[in-house]
Amino acid sequence: MNDSATRPRARSRTAWVFAAAALVLTLLLLRHDLVPDVLGLGVAVDTAAPWLGLLIPVLAVLCRSPLGAVTTLLPLLVWANAFGGWWAPALESRAPSSGGGITVVSQNLFADNTSPAATARAVLAADADLVAVQEFAAADRVPVQRALDATYPYREQIGTVALWSRYPTSGATAVDVGLAWKRGLRTHVATPAGDLVVYVVHLPSIRPADTGTRTHGLAVLSQALAADPAEHIVVAGDFNTASTDRHWLSFAPGYRDAQRQSGSGPGFTWPAAAPIVRLDHVLTHGLTATRAGVLRVPGTDHRAVTATVEFDR
Repeated sequence: MNDSATRPRARSRTAWVFAAAALVLTLLLLRHDLVPDVLGLGVAVDTAAPWLGLLIPVLAVLCRSPLGAVTTLLPLLVWANAFGGWWAPALESRAPSSGGGITVVSQNLFADNTSPAATARAVLAADADLVAVQEFAAADRVPVQRALDATYPYREQIGTVALWSRYPTSGATAVDVGLAWKRGLRTHVATPAGDLVVYVVHLPSIRPADTGTRTHGLAVLSQALAADPAEHIVVAGDFNTASTDRHWLSFAPGYRDAQRQSGSGPGFTWPAAAPIVRLDHVLTHGLTATRAGVLRVPGTDHRAVTATVEFDR
C-alpha cells in the first residue's frame, strides 16, 4: 500500500478524534452537573470545571489539522461565557456605595494552625465590623480569643464556630449543618443601620467517595435559610462547596453571593498557598454587597473572605 495515500487518511482520523474530544469537553463545560456523582466523581468534575479550560490549548497544539484546531473554538467560547466574567467586576458592583456599609470577614482558622495569634492579627488588620471564624479548636481558642476580645466587645460562640462584633449581639442559637456536633450559629446583631441576623457555618467536609454528608448538610441549612423570616441576613463561613458545585446552584434561593455580586476574580480560597477553588462564601439576603474580596492570612489552610454590605431599603 502506498504510504503517501495512508498518511492523509490517518491525519483525517486524528482530526476527527480531536474534534470528538473538543465536543466532549464542550459538553462537560456546559453540563458537568450531569456527570453521575458516583464515588464523588460528579462533585469532583463540578469543582474542576473552571480548570477544564486548560485542556483547550492542549487540544489545539496536539491537533495538527485545521479541522481539529477549529473545533477547539467551541469549548473556548463556552468556557469564556461560563467563567470569563469571573475575572471582571460584576455589573452590580458599579452602583455607588452610600458609605454606611458593614464589613464582614470570615476565616477558617485551621485546626492544626501553628501560629493562631498571627492569624488573629491578620484578621484584625481587615478592620471588619463582624469577624466569623470556623475550626475554633482548643489549640487556637486562647490566643485567638485574647486577640479578638481586645478589639471586639461582643462575642458569640457555639461549638467550633464563633462571631466577634463591634455591635451588640443577642439570641444566639445553634444551627444544624447536618452533623452530630455543633458547627453553626445564628445570632442577632444590632447595627447602626438596623437589626441584622448573622449565621456562621462550617459545612461537613468532602471525603474521597463521600460527598453525601456535605450535601445533606447543605440541604438542611438551605431549608433553614429559606424559612428564616428575618429581613436582613448575612451567612458567612466555610461551606466546603465550590461555586460550580451542582448543589450550590440551588442552595438557599433568594440569597446572593457577595463575591459574584461585587467582587472581581474567581475568589479562590483553598488551599491558601495556591488556591484553586472557592470553598468559603458570604451570602446575603435583604442586603447589597458593595465590595467583596479574599485575604491571605498566615497560619491557616484557607484564605479569608470579606464583604461589605448595605441594607436594602
